[in-house]
Amino acid sequence: MNNTPISISIVIPVYNEEDNIESLHHEIRTVCEKERYIYEIIIIDDGSFDKTPEIAKRLSPVTLLKFRKNYGQTSAFDAGIKHANNELIITMDGDGQNDPADIPRLIEYLKKENLDIVSGWRKNRHDPISKKLISRAANYFRYLLIHDGINDSGCSLKAYRRLCFQNLTLYGEMHRFIPALLKIKGFKIGEIEVNHRPRKGGVSKYDWKRTLKGFVDIISVWFWTKYAVRPLHLLGGGGLFMIGIGILLAFYTTYLYIVGHNLSDTMEPLLTAFFLFMGVQFFISGLIADMLSKTYYEKTKDTPYNIDTIVINPRVITENDSQPKPSEQS
Repeated sequence: MNNTPISISIVIPVYNEEDNIESLHHEIRTVCEKERYIYEIIIIDDGSFDKTPEIAKRLSPVTLLKFRKNYGQTSAFDAGIKHANNELIITMDGDGQNDPADIPRLIEYLKKENLDIVSGWRKNRHDPISKKLISRAANYFRYLLIHDGINDSGCSLKAYRRLCFQNLTLYGEMHRFIPALLKIKGFKIGEIEVNHRPRKGGVSKYDWKRTLKGFVDIISVWFWTKYAVRPLHLLGGGGLFMIGIGILLAFYTTYLYIVGHNLSDTMEPLLTAFFLFMGVQFFISGLIADMLSKTYYEKTKDTPYNIDTIVINPRVITENDSQPKPSEQS
């Protein structure tokens, strides 16, 4: 049996959650101490204007990151994850609807199945019917474009190995699509059902703007999944297709002119110019995007591939071995 204590970093973005943060912190402490985890609790105050930061400052143990203004949940998750020091990272909402009692189950499933990410699935949600319908529509749209195997991408309760976040920066509303982004890199993903509780205090921060941003980000993730390394295949291919249509229309327009047809009464000349012009524009955009993609991979530490294991006989080196331990960090 491996009796090495499990070390976890719990990342919690909060925004005006003065009614929930103290009780949630107490629940997390109770679970972690019962399970004998080595743990840290990272609370990111996303520009709250109530008493949330004052309450968080009094909690212990806690690492409080206080934003100067409201930047959004994704930025808060990104900041918290970048400040995490332990082997596993647990993300969850600060409104108390995620149940800390599910944390050991997430970790156990991750270890048992040798996964890199385990996502919670709020199968029985305690939310207004309007929020449930929007969430289902978003999940269906996501399923059509991004096949990440996750039923509930909007559930913030997830467990990750810390190595998942090498060279990964979150933006927009991308925290919902972290499993999809990591699946692109070859990480192993799983999902289990988790408890979802009614909100006891405060108000929901979700509105139509966040929903719209989420739909736009789904398209962004789809594009990144399919064409991040080869954008010319999409834009250039589309451009060549449109140029082909333009050429066919040009031949047809020429034929109409030869047979004496009055071209001022037809749309063919205008459509010919439109398809040729747009085709060239798409192709040039594809070339530019291709150059930018190459520049991105050259100038950042990111790569279009991810190495799981290196074998140097008689040793086996995994990505875990290359990660700095918490005690080694400055």
